[in-house]
Amino acid sequence: MVILQGSVMMNDNEKFHDGHDHDNEHSCEGHHHSHDHDHNHHHIDVSEVSAQKLFWVILLNFGITFAEIIGGIISGSLSLISDALHNFSDAIAVIISYIALKLGQKENSLKHTFGLKRAEILAALLNSAVLVGISVFLFFEAFKKFYYPEPILGSTMLTIAIIGLVGNLLSIYFLEAGSHENMNIKSAYLHMLSDAISSVAVILGALGIIFFKIYWIDPVLTIIIGVYVLIESFKILKKSVHILLEGTPVDISIEEIKNIVEQIDGLKNVHHIHIWSVGEKDIFFEAHAELEDMMLSDAGKIRKKVEEKLLEYGINHVTLQLEVDECVEKGILCG
Repeated sequence: MVILQGSVMMNDNEKFHDGHDHDNEHSCEGHHHSHDHDHNHHHIDVSEVSAQKLFWVILLNFGITFAEIIGGIISGSLSLISDALHNFSDAIAVIISYIALKLGQKENSLKHTFGLKRAEILAALLNSAVLVGISVFLFFEAFKKFYYPEPILGSTMLTIAIIGLVGNLLSIYFLEAGSHENMNIKSAYLHMLSDAISSVAVILGALGIIFFKIYWIDPVLTIIIGVYVLIESFKILKKSVHILLEGTPVDISIEEIKNIVEQIDGLKNVHHIHIWSVGEKDIFFEAHAELEDMMLSDAGKIRKKVEEKLLEYGINHVTLQLEVDECVEKGILCG
């Protein structure tokens, strides 16, 4: 967006809106148009397909939950019932992820000018927080079982655990591809992965009980599972909170961006910089850019070069307030 010295004095937000009305149409038809095409393609490849797969994952998890509860009651296995509750909580988490993906696909509106892309970040935050809680619960149950082991029907436990493992592996298969591109899908994927590892632990525990009467193996494996889930959950929790607090993306240096942009001919200084993410793939940049006194058409060419430079860093939404000797404070951040 372009504001030149001599424009009507107004606050920064008003200036940004004014710039959009008068000068951003060419940018949207050119550079930004090509980005928007890529962004929509991302939704087709990841969001829509992943939403369909999430639906099947939900059904699988409710099926596994039902089977493990019945099997746990019949065999007297508390670990199966605990794993069933784990699967049930994961099914709820995946429902949240499914809803978030659908909300994230909605178009921008006058009420939500950024769309609802942050619904996915909120879902990732909630899912990872729930995983932390589940990990703590697993630790508590593991220590309790370690000191007070209970005899169970190992053969029934083994059969139900294998059924659960097959269902979890199918869920992992559905979500694996999307987990590399989408934090929300990754959180759901981690839920399924933790379930699969839990199923393996239950299978090993059942085998240990059947052949060696080793009842302590189940709580030991549970602690190992809990540590893994806790570490991965904190990673997602930290990243999602950082995005929601509008932190600068961790792989972007504001100082480096400032130095690169200021090398453009005609651009004297860039200050009052803000860089933040609305969603994982939507990085926004706004700043004041001080230019030599020039024609508006020449200033537009400089703005275009800034947009092209920033796109190399994955920054795909650029708002520039162009000015000539207006700001007294010209630090990177607003005073």
